[in-house]
Amino acid sequence: MEKRDLAFGRMNFILLAVGMAVVIIGFILMSGGSSTEEAYNPDIFSTRRIVVAPVVCLIGFLSMIYAVVHKSKD
Repeated sequence: MEKRDLAFGRMNFILLAVGMAVVIIGFILMSGGSSTEEAYNPDIFSTRRIVVAPVVCLIGFLSMIYAVVHKSKD
């Protein structure tokens, strides 16, 4: 059976999956309750939601870019 010549190798797909998982984790960290007109929720300004989660998403997107430009050794 001959090997198919794909644009991405196995490692590229693994790195893409890991990057996507990190982005999803970042979006999950951003989620939470919201404020309404009747009740104010100070958690919308928590460090986790406005600093940590966007940084995690940025790291995930950067790792996905790296996965696309990563060249296999073979």
